[in-house]
Amino acid sequence: MSRTPVDVAVGVLIDAKGRFLLTSRPEGKVYAGHWEFPGGKLEAGETVEAALRRELHEELGITIGSVHPWKVEMVDYPHALVRLHFCKVYEWRGEFEMRERQAMAWQTLPVEVHPVLPGTVPVLAWFAEERGFSGPTHPGAVN
Repeated sequence: MSRTPVDVAVGVLIDAKGRFLLTSRPEGKVYAGHWEFPGGKLEAGETVEAALRRELHEELGITIGSVHPWKVEMVDYPHALVRLHFCKVYEWRGEFEMRERQAMAWQTLPVEVHPVLPGTVPVLAWFAEERGFSGPTHPGAVN
């Protein structure tokens, strides 16, 4: 039986120092406590950019600037097949508010927070490739 993928817009926020933002999954959600890039499901008729703008405002209280589509990755979780649309974001306005009682952490490679969500792992590898980083990208990673 094939499963229909769920489309998810994912924001890879990168600050002026080159750090990226990870947030923890809130209690009550699948993979609670795992670290991920923020974002959420596309609603019917919504574009990736529109979904990302809505989700980051709902979850983090910020208004984002330009959205730069980056990569698309399929991840087959036990609970859902997801198509993750990763977009880089370099500009935003507003103060960060953790509206789902999640935690946030600005990270570089290797990331210090763990555990990371399986869908986050490929992104860390892409960053390593872009940045010429050759060490393990997260706790528990094998180089």
